[in-house]
Amino acid sequence: MSSYTQRTHYAGTLREEQIGQIITLNGWVNGRRDLGGLIFIDVRDYTGIAQVVFSPQVAPSLMDPASELRDEFVIAVTGEVCKRENPNDELPTGQIEIYATGLEILNRSEVPPFEIGDRTKSSEELRLKYRYLELRNPELQRILRLRNQVYQIVHNYFEEEGFVEIETPTFVRATPEGARDYIVPSRVHPGKFYALPQSPQIYKQILMLSGFDKYVQIAKCMRDEDLRADRQPEFTQIDLEMSFVQQEDVLDVTERMLARIWKEVKKADLELPLRRMPYMEVMNRFGSDKPDTRFGMELQDVSDLFGSTEFVLFQSVLASNGSIVGLNFKGGASYSRKLIDELTDHVKRYGANGLVWLKVSGEGLEGGTAKFLLDNEINGLLEYFETEEGDMLLLVADTWRRSRIALGALRLEIARRERLIPKDVDDLLFIVDFPMFEEVDPETGKPIPAHHPFTSYRLEDEHLLDTDPMAVRSNSYDLVINGYELASGSIRIHQQDVQKKIFNLIGLTEKEAQEKFGFLLNAFRYGAPPHGGIAPGLDRLVMILAGNDNIRDVIAFPKTTRAASLMDNTPSEVDPEQLMELGIALLATEETGEN
Repeated sequence: MSSYTQRTHYAGTLREEQIGQIITLNGWVNGRRDLGGLIFIDVRDYTGIAQVVFSPQVAPSLMDPASELRDEFVIAVTGEVCKRENPNDELPTGQIEIYATGLEILNRSEVPPFEIGDRTKSSEELRLKYRYLELRNPELQRILRLRNQVYQIVHNYFEEEGFVEIETPTFVRATPEGARDYIVPSRVHPGKFYALPQSPQIYKQILMLSGFDKYVQIAKCMRDEDLRADRQPEFTQIDLEMSFVQQEDVLDVTERMLARIWKEVKKADLELPLRRMPYMEVMNRFGSDKPDTRFGMELQDVSDLFGSTEFVLFQSVLASNGSIVGLNFKGGASYSRKLIDELTDHVKRYGANGLVWLKVSGEGLEGGTAKFLLDNEINGLLEYFETEEGDMLLLVADTWRRSRIALGALRLEIARRERLIPKDVDDLLFIVDFPMFEEVDPETGKPIPAHHPFTSYRLEDEHLLDTDPMAVRSNSYDLVINGYELASGSIRIHQQDVQKKIFNLIGLTEKEAQEKFGFLLNAFRYGAPPHGGIAPGLDRLVMILAGNDNIRDVIAFPKTTRAASLMDNTPSEVDPEQLMELGIALLATEETGEN
């Protein structure tokens, strides 16, 4: 290990104020241009790049070593900062360049498998395999440093608010929380298993029982579930819980945290309090419980227009207590039949049977369905949607839930196609008054909790628990930003008899409840305070702040959509002796007969 000349400045910080100074940069070669008599090198570190000039008039002895330089070589270069002969106004350092008087090659690099500065010329799989190279990309450097900034803001904010940061276990008991657990075998206790936590839910409730009053943790959570662009098998959430609070107390502390983050990161003021919108309203208006409210094109229930309809499809849907829901696609009449078929396929992916389309012309409505509609129905639609010539009405007739979800998904698809979503606007709101139960289990006939089974219900709906549980509203809430669910939380059940009643209602026997949640139920016997909390997702929050739509970009070492790490080949096989120690045998697969 030889000594080298250490940096005096970072590359991206150099400006005209440094002209005339002798400085040293340490970094990577980001590009090389040999223009005959001169060699130009861009030197990159995390702050940016600076142009270095090797000139035979200034340092002839450096020309040969400079000609060896290639992308991603690690170098130390010393020289004088000079006014750039051909300024580059697109670069912060574009007014200066360094005329080299010293060069040390600290490490050579093989030819990289992709260009570090351009992520569009290589596949994501290749870049994930060489993640250590992709992390040199300035955009990922920016995002991960932004993530660090959010970390510090969150820590400082909750310290000021009187919260105590407490770590909860990583090896926990497997409990039903909605997704599959990752299971860890125990060598010390053969035949028994730990689970990795889906969330610190039960532990943070126990901390409230223990009298800590306000808890917070930036917690790692693991869920074995199907993945997508905004989901990872291991993720990070800002987990908090508070005692002796009502719903508004939790929402207040959460939105003030967000206001602090927006102010310090984006230099923008959030208008507080954030909007509160009931679940039924967002479903009726946007067809989603995580609506993107940055653009219009809201849904309208037009079922009342068709009480005497002669259109068989609408008749059958209304006869089975379904809904007819529509939206006005402004200017959509220009869509060809091929594009309309694509929209139809889109709603079918969300369970709808089909899509009714009607183009607005000077004579009224045109389309295959228009001939089945009565004049009062046509006039009603034109008035309902405040149509103009060139618009297209899109209708879905189905169950209350399916019609809204399918059309809500179509609303977003059209907005993406037509670029209706403003990129420089953030819209934040809380969704409240969720249903306590989302559906009835067809096998048991018991209601399935929409949240987790520790969620309390609205007191005014308590009388419905025995007679109409599907009508009961929960005391839960979600935070939605730009169409992403950022956080979910609730006021918890804190009385043992109430918790047992909910367990019984969802089909858990007393024995099963004791086996799964006995340590929590036992704790309730010793005086549990009213408490509630919420858990904003840190990864999604950083993704939104960074203006990104891929959660893998905000995590240093992410997994693919198949929950694999291509860089270190995780998951991997383990030594058979390790499996024997754990008492585990692998079953042969049907397809290959291999283990």
